[in-house]
Amino acid sequence: MSPILQVDNLVKHFGSVEAVNGVSFSIRRGTCFGLLGPNGAGKTTTVEIMEGITPPTAGGILYREQPIGQAFREQAGIMFQETSLQEYIRVGETLKLFQRFYDHTRPLDELIERCALGEFLDRDVRRLSGGQRQRLLLAIALINDPEIVFLDEPTTGLDPQARRNFWQLVNDIKQEQKTLVLTTHYMEEAYELCDEIAIMDHGRIIAQGTPQALLKQHFDTSVISLPRADLPPDLEQVTGLQLHPHNDQVEIFSHDLNRTIRILIERHVPLTHLQVRSRTLEDLFLELTGRDLRS
Repeated sequence: MSPILQVDNLVKHFGSVEAVNGVSFSIRRGTCFGLLGPNGAGKTTTVEIMEGITPPTAGGILYREQPIGQAFREQAGIMFQETSLQEYIRVGETLKLFQRFYDHTRPLDELIERCALGEFLDRDVRRLSGGQRQRLLLAIALINDPEIVFLDEPTTGLDPQARRNFWQLVNDIKQEQKTLVLTTHYMEEAYELCDEIAIMDHGRIIAQGTPQALLKQHFDTSVISLPRADLPPDLEQVTGLQLHPHNDQVEIFSHDLNRTIRILIERHVPLTHLQVRSRTLEDLFLELTGRDLRS
């Protein structure tokens, strides 16, 4: 089956700045594709080109094997990271306003139920909570019953409960065989929602695949976490264990949990607060892009 969206050797320059440098990938219909990267990696520019908002310097994008055109604009839905809504109107009025922009639309009653907006239809959009506003913006992105939906950091600023409720909405949309393109800074969100991810840095894709395959490819260790205060100061020198301090905790990356724990016991390290976890997408993200602060 041919991909619904094909990105081919995409390049974008802003003066002397090379924001995107030779990015290529394809997205299968009915999947969620995640584009991840630190600030300044080029992912936002890449998505804006995919959405038809920003023209590329070189390269191209095909939607259903054709250059982006009218068909794409009619069949795409976009939930921007920041959207300014018309003030002094209600939620229900906002939905009707956006519905009039399209010839083909999804029934409003269905969208209202899907995005749990029924209790807020008469509320001024300025008085919505963060989670309510994001559900309204998702309903707007779905109002033309799109085949492909772009979600640009859709849960930024939401509390954990609202974020997980939003994840359920996204998973429900996936069940309809819609194609999703997601950008996010939350690695747990990418792992939960994405069938495939691409990690960008300095304008290039540096890793791509399913979350599970990427973790298996890059890691063969588990992480042991202990309070720094429980460890003797000479543990690293005496045992050869590689310690990674994080505030008041220390992490040990272990290829052999039994051996590592045996060493800790032999060194009389208390295990009361020991925690063991598998490596995560956040570990992978930091390993590939570094820990330096990006502006």
